[in-house]
Amino acid sequence: MPKEDAHIQFETMDAPEFTAFAKEMADYIAKYLENIRDRRVLPEVQPGYLRPLMPETAPEQPEKWQDVMADIERVIMPGVTHWHSPRFHSYFPTANSYPSIVADMLSGAIACIGFTWIASPACTELEVLMMDWLGKMLELPAEFLACSGGKGGGVIQGTASEATLVALLGAKARMLHKLKEESPSLTDEDIIPKLVGYCSKQAHSSVERAGLLGGVKLRLLPTDKDRKLRGETLVEAIRADREAGLIPFYVVATLGTTSSCAFDALDEIGDVTLREKVWLHVDAAYAGSAFVCPEYRYLMKGIEKAESFNFNPHKWMLVNFDCSAMWLKDPSWVVNAFNVDPLYLKHDMQGSAPDYRHWQIPLGRRFRSLKLWFVLRLYGVANIQGHIRKQIALAHQFEESCKSDSRFEVVEEVLMGLVCFRLKGSNEINEALHKKINARGKIHLVPSKIDDTYFLRMAVCSRFCEVEDLDISWKEVADSADELLAEKK
Repeated sequence: MPKEDAHIQFETMDAPEFTAFAKEMADYIAKYLENIRDRRVLPEVQPGYLRPLMPETAPEQPEKWQDVMADIERVIMPGVTHWHSPRFHSYFPTANSYPSIVADMLSGAIACIGFTWIASPACTELEVLMMDWLGKMLELPAEFLACSGGKGGGVIQGTASEATLVALLGAKARMLHKLKEESPSLTDEDIIPKLVGYCSKQAHSSVERAGLLGGVKLRLLPTDKDRKLRGETLVEAIRADREAGLIPFYVVATLGTTSSCAFDALDEIGDVTLREKVWLHVDAAYAGSAFVCPEYRYLMKGIEKAESFNFNPHKWMLVNFDCSAMWLKDPSWVVNAFNVDPLYLKHDMQGSAPDYRHWQIPLGRRFRSLKLWFVLRLYGVANIQGHIRKQIALAHQFEESCKSDSRFEVVEEVLMGLVCFRLKGSNEINEALHKKINARGKIHLVPSKIDDTYFLRMAVCSRFCEVEDLDISWKEVADSADELLAEKK
């Protein structure tokens, strides 16, 4: 086999070129974001649009970075859905801020893979500290914080979906250990087919998916008229399953469901899980950011009864994706579930600091805590609270516009930055309204459906959103309704 010559030279971008390129990109990003209102929210391209705009193969020789910059508008932007437009009201927010963008640049430059403490001590230690900062901002119970001196601590996951699965696997490991300790003759094969977890029917689909990935049964339980999972419903489900020979081991309570931003009765559910010795995980992916504001913390009453808690700063707290904050009272159950410890990953400081590879599904991890550090320092708690309060106030503004038009109804209570509304009438007319609104391209909404009632969701997403933007969005809804109802006559 021929040997390569170690003295081979090849072309690469040097520091002066990088500096010029990066400055140009920073200017482009600022202009893009500050002028994002001028762009159509939803692209008009069709699947496959990009292939004719690109060569069939990669270039043999390097191109100029100026040519790459020129192609962003020609090739990429025609196919971008502009999530940070003040007219984008779909799903939930995905956060964005200049401090976070700059932090991602530094993370990309350091380019460490922080799977162990020794792999980059600052990567681990800043994460421990930032998770304590963040937990204190929410006034989480001390048992969740590393600074408390107990077992607890926080970790940055990629998404809330990962956090739900990690918690489930920790709960599964804990129950297996408990039952084998009580009955040493039992095997995994005896226990796992009988394990059963629970969540609300309104919980995110990722909870059900966690059950599939974790190889356990997961029951979706009915909610009350306010879309809440109640303690008594959970009690009945657990009782029925125990009588059927099943083993309840895991419950997910949702604070801020995707369809309507409903809040499960956490305090009641927590009492049940403590009594039944079942792991309680709290998923507050979107709404958790609001708990930095003291006036919304009543919605997390009972959090001290949970074993794990998660929310996404990358949704509503000005931290770019991905940054999903998860806390565990006793991470050892997760660590033990994931612990594979080959010699090449061992180091002299093991046990003195977290090795976060044991707290997550993947081995590799980026320096994500830099984003939290930059955002928390350059905004401060007061400005983050102001951002949350402003977006909730904008949602109430849209709610009032809906209520002022007798043709519309608001179908769920508005607690956060989401308004669920519909035209009075059939599901079919609301489906037609949704299609008409999005086809016009000025704003973008997604629908949902609960108990056979189809409705539209208006989420305040962009940090650029102002009162005038919500006025324009409401006018677009009303004008679309005018057109639709005129066509129906």
